This record gives sequence, C-alpha cells and structure tokens, in this order.
Amino acid sequence: LAVGSPSAVRNGLAAVGACAGTTALRLPGAALPMGPKKKLLQIKEAFQLAQKPHQNHAKLLAALKRTYEQLEDKEDFNEKFIHFLKYAMIIYRREPAVEQVINFVAKFVTSFYQIQKEDGSEEGEEDNLLMNYVFNFLLESHNANSHAVRFRTCQLVNKILGNMPENAQIDDDLFDKINEAMLIRLKDKFSNVRIQAVLALSRLQDPKDENCPVVNIYNTLLENDSNSEVRRAVLSCIAPSARTLPKIVGRTMDVKEAVRKLAYEVLAEKVHLRALSIAQRVKLLQQGLHDRSGAVKEVMKKLLQAWLQFTEGDVLELLHRLDVENCPEVAIPVLNAMFSLSPLHELVQNCKHLDSRKLIPLEDLRPENVLYWRCLCEYLKSKGEEGEDLLEQMLPEPAIYADYLLSYLQNMPVLTEEQREDFTCFEKLMTKEFIGQQLIVIIGCMDTTEEGGRKHLLVTLQKILTLPATTTALISLLVERLLSIVKDDDRRIQIIAEIISEVREPIVTVSQPVDAAEIRKRELKLAEIKVKLFEAKEALEECITLQDFNRASLLKEKITELEHNKNDLIKEAEQPEIKEMRVEKNDPETLLKCLMMCYELLKIMSLSKGIGPTINEIIESLILPGITNVHPSVRNMAVLCLGCCALQNKDFARQQLALLLQVLQIDNINVKLSALKAIFDQLILFGFEPFKARRGSDSQSEDAHIRVENCEEESETMEEGEETAMIHSLLQLLSGFLDSEFSELRTETAEGIAKLMFSGRLISAKLLSRLVLLWYNPVTEEDTRLRHCLGVFFPLFAYANRSNQECFEEAYLPTLRTLLNAPATSPLSEIDISNVSELLVDLTRPSGLKPQSKKSQDYQDLTVHDSLAMKICNEILMDPTAPDVRIYAKALNSLELSSSSTENLLVLLNEILEKVKDKLCQRAIEKIKMNLTKDPNVGKDHTERTEETGLSERTQETDITLSENTIQNEEGIQLTCLDVYENKF
Repeated sequence: LAVGSPSAVRNGLAAVGACAGTTALRLPGAALPMGPKKKLLQIKEAFQLAQKPHQNHAKLLAALKRTYEQLEDKEDFNEKFIHFLKYAMIIYRREPAVEQVINFVAKFVTSFYQIQKEDGSEEGEEDNLLMNYVFNFLLESHNANSHAVRFRTCQLVNKILGNMPENAQIDDDLFDKINEAMLIRLKDKFSNVRIQAVLALSRLQDPKDENCPVVNIYNTLLENDSNSEVRRAVLSCIAPSARTLPKIVGRTMDVKEAVRKLAYEVLAEKVHLRALSIAQRVKLLQQGLHDRSGAVKEVMKKLLQAWLQFTEGDVLELLHRLDVENCPEVAIPVLNAMFSLSPLHELVQNCKHLDSRKLIPLEDLRPENVLYWRCLCEYLKSKGEEGEDLLEQMLPEPAIYADYLLSYLQNMPVLTEEQREDFTCFEKLMTKEFIGQQLIVIIGCMDTTEEGGRKHLLVTLQKILTLPATTTALISLLVERLLSIVKDDDRRIQIIAEIISEVREPIVTVSQPVDAAEIRKRELKLAEIKVKLFEAKEALEECITLQDFNRASLLKEKITELEHNKNDLIKEAEQPEIKEMRVEKNDPETLLKCLMMCYELLKIMSLSKGIGPTINEIIESLILPGITNVHPSVRNMAVLCLGCCALQNKDFARQQLALLLQVLQIDNINVKLSALKAIFDQLILFGFEPFKARRGSDSQSEDAHIRVENCEEESETMEEGEETAMIHSLLQLLSGFLDSEFSELRTETAEGIAKLMFSGRLISAKLLSRLVLLWYNPVTEEDTRLRHCLGVFFPLFAYANRSNQECFEEAYLPTLRTLLNAPATSPLSEIDISNVSELLVDLTRPSGLKPQSKKSQDYQDLTVHDSLAMKICNEILMDPTAPDVRIYAKALNSLELSSSSTENLLVLLNEILEKVKDKLCQRAIEKIKMNLTKDPNVGKDHTERTEETGLSERTQETDITLSENTIQNEEGIQLTCLDVYENKF
C-alpha cells in the first residue's frame, strides 16, 4: 500500500480486504526506530494492544505519547499512524476489535489538544499537527468508493470532535472543511454513514444562526429521511431552538416507536415547559398517553415528572398550565399517570386542599383543584377495597355533599343577552359550569347504599334540576347521576316527567287584573264612608259644644272605625291581587333542558319497556313539536329523542321513519347526522321488514334477512313489488350520502352500512363495492375515522363466513371496472387498481375463513377463489387485447385454487393463451397452467403468507361499534391483508 495515499482509501483498500471479516486486525510489521535508553512502544504494537477488550487505553495512550515525543521525525510517525489506521477503516461490520481501535485513535489524537490547552506551551501547537494530519486524511477519504471507508471516516470525525474538551476551538478553515464534508455525507445512500455524519455535525451546529446549514439539514432529515435510525440520531443531536422545536415535537407522531420514544425523552430532558405552547403541551400529552406502545407511555411519565419539576412539584400549577378547563380529556389521563407513581396512602395524605368537612371551601373552588379532587376519588374507587377505604377520607356523607353541591349550583349566575355577549362574563360562567360538572361527577364515587343519605341526595338533585340557574351544560350529568341512583324504569319515568313538568310549567305569581265594576263599587263605598265620616265629625263638634260627652264618646269610636275602613279600602285599591299559577315556557333554553332530560332517560331505559302513556305524552307535547322548532339545537335534541323512542317500539319506528327521512334531506348537517344515526339504529335493531310498505298483516319475522342487489337503481321490472321498491328507495337515499361533500355524513353512512352488513341485516355486493372505492378514494384521505372503520370492517366481515366472501367475489369485477373506466378528471383515476385487486383477492381467500366456518357446510369443495377464477378468465376473454388483462393475470396467480376447478379452468386458460398476445400475461398464464397440471392443490401455499399479514396496529385499535342485539363473537377472527395496502396512504 502507498502509505497515506487517499486513492488507496477511495478504492476500498482492496489489498487488505481479506481481513474484513475477522475479529482482530492483522497488522504487518512496521516498526519505528527505538531509542538506545528505553524500549519505546511501537505503533504496530499499540494498535494490536488497543484491540483487546480489557486493555487500559489510558496507559496505552501514555506509552504511545512518549514514543511520539521522543521522535524527531513527526511526519514519519503521522504517516505510519495513518497506515495502521487504514486497516480498521476498511471493515464495515461493528466488530468489537475494530471499535476498540477507532476509540483508541480518537482518544490518542485528541489527547494532544488537551496538553496544548493545559500547558499553554508552544509545543502544543506543534503536537496539534497530528490531529490536523488525521483530519486532513479523513477529509480526503470521506468520498471513497467503499461504504466501509466512508462509514469509518464519519465515525472517526464524530469521535475526535466528541473527545475534544467542551471549550475546544479549531481552525476556521478546518471547521469549514469538516462541515462541508459531513454535509455531503448526510446524503450518503448508506444509512449508517448518514448516522455517523449526523453525530459528527452535532458540535458544529449553531442554533442561534438562522441560516446554519447544519440545523437546516437536521430539520430536513428529521422530516424526510426514510431510515428511522437516522431520524433517531438527528433527535439525539439537534439542539432545541425556536426553529427546531416544531420538528422535534413532530417526531412524537413518527411511525417508529423508538423515534417517538426518543422524541419524548428529548423534550423531557432538553426543553423547558414554557418553551411549549399550551396547544403543544396538550397535543403531546394526548398522543403520548394514548400511544399504542407501552414504552412510549412509560417515557410520558418521565416527561410529566420533568414538567412537574418546572412547577416545583405543584400539581395544580401544572394543571393550570395545561388549561384543564378546555381540555379535561387530557388532564384526566395525566393525573392518573401521576397517581400511578405514588402509593395510595401518600396520595390521600398529600391532598391538602380539603377542610375538616372533607370539602373544598366554596370560595376556594378552582378548575384545577376540583378536577384533581374528582380524579383522585375516581382513581381510588378503581383500586378496589383498599382504595374505597381511603376514599372515605376524601368524601363526606352523601347528605352533606348534596347540600354542598346545592349551595354552589344555586348561586350560578343567570346571564342576560347583553352579558352573554360580554366575553368576560361568559368566561366566568363557563368556569363555574366546569367546576359544577366536576362536582356532579364526584357523586358517582359516593356510597349511596344508606337510604337516608340516598333520599336526601335524590331530592337535592331534583331540586337542582328545577332551578332556573341550572344551565344546559349541567343537565345531562345531573340526570345521569339521578338515574344511576334510581334503578326502576317506572320510577325513573315518573321522576323525569315531574321535573320536566316543573321546568316547562313553573309556578309563578301574577298580578290579577281588577274588574272595572269592582273598582267602581269600591270607589262608591269609599265615598260613602267619607260622607259618613264628615257627618260624624260635625255631630262630634255639636256634642262638644252642647257638652254631651256620652254621645261625643260614641261618635269618636264611630269616627275611628270609619277611618280604618277608609284606609283599608285605599290600600286595597293600591295593591292589585297577586295569584300563583303555572305558566308554560317555550323559550329555546327551557325546551333544550327538557329534551336533554328526556334523552338521558330514553338512553338508559330498557328496550323492552316500550312506550307507555307518560312517554307518549312527552312525545306529543315536547318531542314532535321540538322537531319543527326554529332553533337547530332544539331540533337536534328532539331528533335524538325521537330516535330513542323509535327503538322502544317497532310500529312507532315505522310511523316516524318518513319524518326522520324528511329531516335527513332538508335540515342542517348536525341534525342530519342525528337523523342518520337514528335510522341506522332502527334498521340494525329491527331489520328492514317493519319498514316495507304493506297493505296486509304486519306479522312477519323481524329477523328475516334480505338480500338487496342493485340498491341504487329503481326497480327494473314490474314484478318487483311495492315492498322491495320501498327498501330500494330507502337504501338509495341512505347510500347517496356516501358521496356527500361533508366528511361527517360520509363517515356516518359508511359506518352504518358496515354495521348493517356485519349484523346480517343487509347483503349487497354493489354497496360493498362502493365501500371499497370509498376506502381507496383520495378524497377520503383525511377521514381517519372513516378509513379506520372500513379497515377493521373488511377483514372481520370477509372472514366471518363464506357467504360474505361470495359478496366480495361478486364485488370484484364491478369494482375494477369502475376504476378502469374512471375518467382522468375523477379522483378514482389516481387509485392503484392492482392494489385494489390484491385486497379483494386476499379478502376472499378460503384459508382466511374462521375455523368454525371451514368445518361447516359453507366450506364446500368449490371455493370462492375457484368461482372468482372462472369470472376473471371470462373477463379476460371478453377483450383479450385490453391493457387490464395484466391485472387480471396477476390476480389469477394469487388465487388459492382447489382441484375441483382444475379441468374447467385449464380449458379457459388454453383459450386465453391463444387469444392474448401480451407476453407478461402469457407467462403468468403459463405459470398457472404449470402449477395446475403439476399440483392440483396449488395455491395452498398462500396460507402462510396470509397468516403473516396483519392489520396495521393503528387500524386494529379502531373498532366498529355494533348493537348488542346484532354483534357477533369476534374472538379468533383473523385480521389480515390490510397492512400491505397502507402504502396507498
């Protein structure tokens, strides 16, 4: 080798490549001249000793330094040092011996710099020549052809810079050269090279410089590098700043668990709480505490502890900085995570804000302390017997708490219209409502088995519900707690009906207008008294003059009596008659309160209860009028109530379907969503049978399953009766919302149709095809809930039984034809048709069926794939020159074919070979033919591949919620074949 030749390094040092796979470096003899006084350590020997695992590098460094210091020809030492270093640099594998050598070299080179700084001698500059020499060699070698050399070059630059002191300085020219070389290596095609380049640049970044190229490239790599280890390396090196913080926060949503975990660690260790906005804090907690990885959740606890240190251990201050009032759904898991770090008895002992009554004084109630109290009570209650014993120290008796709750809620302000427009007043009301909500939730943690306390609590809740100050924000929680105490449905209905009556028609005092005749009569009587009074006074004066004192005494008594009568009449005229009476209120807030109470009642009622006289009266007087109310919130709640009522009675549901359909077409989006949910709930519970238009008897089985094809088209033949036309019309209307411009309506419709299919109420290949197209449609890319819902539904439905797979089989060709015929302007033209084909093939695999389905009569000799193969072959023969024959040929190759279809299939394949001219297609068909003739059970090997394929973890976490009456046992259902298609997102 040419010692120190950069070209030798660039060519990978092929002359010594034989040692690349060894665990120790073989170094040729290259001794240095030794002094006559003492044997000096040779470079070769130093490199050999450095490879040993337990070698003391400090002693080795000192010995080699003595050798260096006693040599006059430093240049010769430098060249030989590089010569032996090259043997390590050509080895790519992370062999322990090689790593030891690299570490030794980095320490040895930087040890001279330390001497320079410590001694401050002029010799230090001279000794620093070795470091400069090594750097120059590395900078000449960084662009070598061998990825091993590039890797070791970057690694050495990283380690040398890393071993230099914290206040180290290097020449500006050298700084620029290192910077330039490592920036180039950040674009290396080998990820390990990029990682070392990232690490090497960590000390060269300047976060204060807005144009720092290192920071810029770090930001780019964090977002765009395809290798997760590179992203991790950047996270470990990047200095948090105003520019880099959003990128670091963004990595908490990385697809790789290790990257997400490190991102949270960086935020915990390097970023102050104040550097993050409230929105960022909330988002980080929301994602981290709900992450599917347990490791990430554990790191989140460290992040919380770090944030707690910033608030000096004050949990309430931390909650304040999370804005719990607007984000309680984040604060609750945060508190639970913090509670899990301490023993239960410590949590109770550290709760200092309760007084001797075990209550927070009303004047001290804040969103933070009341939420903390509520969460701690719930946490203790969830911990079983030990927690419930400690809970007694946190809560008073139910009767005491009921009075406490009443005293707070009855002082809630009632805002006028002007005050509602004042943001400060409205904000104060919202804060009080939040505190009230938490206090109401705490009732659920109480022991209400003692009858006296339970009755007092029940009466208090009823009283609170009738208070004018009780806002709609509190109604649902209050009714929920009230109904949880009362267990009997009849008693529940009676209580809620009485409260609704009290709220809707409260007793008020009104002034009774006095009749004009009555006023005239009173005036005449008053005039008569005045005349008598005048006469009596004159008579009294005469008696006094005549000194008739006996008569004067009688007259005086008469005058006093007349004066009293006169005063009474005057007072009676001044004070109008006040009377108590019930007055019906129809303002939006009152109606909304009543409807919310009704909705909470209907939600909790047993479906077997039915519609009794009381509920029927509420429907007639409150719910049906509410649907035509001018206020959208009232209409929406009325529709929700009507939907719940319809679930109680099949006939009532049939009567009100037309009204719900009308709402579905003309109202605003929120009311439409409520109507849509109500209709789907009824169809899932009762099926389509009750909603058929009929003239005769209604006594048909409600469990009858219907098979609806061509659900979007009108009846083509007169033979289809009025009943089928009604169902077609209904499904056409519902499925039309799959194309809605509003994502909420699309999602709700898709979920409803999926539930109907999964529960066996509906089988439609055409609708199934539309769901597949909707799942792939680029328009729904942002509809996360929609895609997760369908992503879970497809495999659950397909692998449940054979008839479901047959439905997918029927949907195969129509789906592909739709995509193949889509105009260029349609979003469907962007879909990968081959990917769709693979999905449908995988969903129809016989090997994917549940074990119980395979054992049943559904598992016949002729499989779904056999039938699909025939259809695909016929489709190819319809137009053998079409470009889509390649997709069909590829699909044929993926099918699990049984021996039952071999004979018929071979005939079709031979015909295809004669007519199809495409070479790729011909080769695919030849391969299928060869497999069929060689092994009749061809295709069975796909089973292993299918079993290995699984739903992506995010998709598995999302569930399709089905009605209790229709959901099937999902244990053992194989979730397969969807992660292959995730790349389309």
